[in-house]
Amino acid sequence: MPRAELPAEGQALFEAVQDALLRLELDTGEHQGLQLRGLACMSGCGRACTVTLQAQGKFTYYFGDLAGDAETATQVIACAQLHHQSSDGNLARNTRPERLRSGILARLPPVGQEAA
Repeated sequence: MPRAELPAEGQALFEAVQDALLRLELDTGEHQGLQLRGLACMSGCGRACTVTLQAQGKFTYYFGDLAGDAETATQVIACAQLHHQSSDGNLARNTRPERLRSGILARLPPVGQEAA
């Protein structure tokens, strides 16, 4: 099947994260303050299947080379929860779930924060 006819890995991951968040909400009654947004393109073609974690006043993380499967979705949500719970959004490599320890494309400081 030509590549253009195959579903994008990013779309598969987006749907897997949606499903995992729905299960979390059904199981716990909440989604831990997380909001999911899908974008058709994040310009990560060379390292496709990307995810960005961002929040006001926190570091932004941009990950690539992810798999579009349920296990990655679970780990993306776990990492997003760590980001949400962190006061500044800083995510040390060894605290991130395994599939988000590598593949980091960028770590951007909060808007308005002085560079160190």
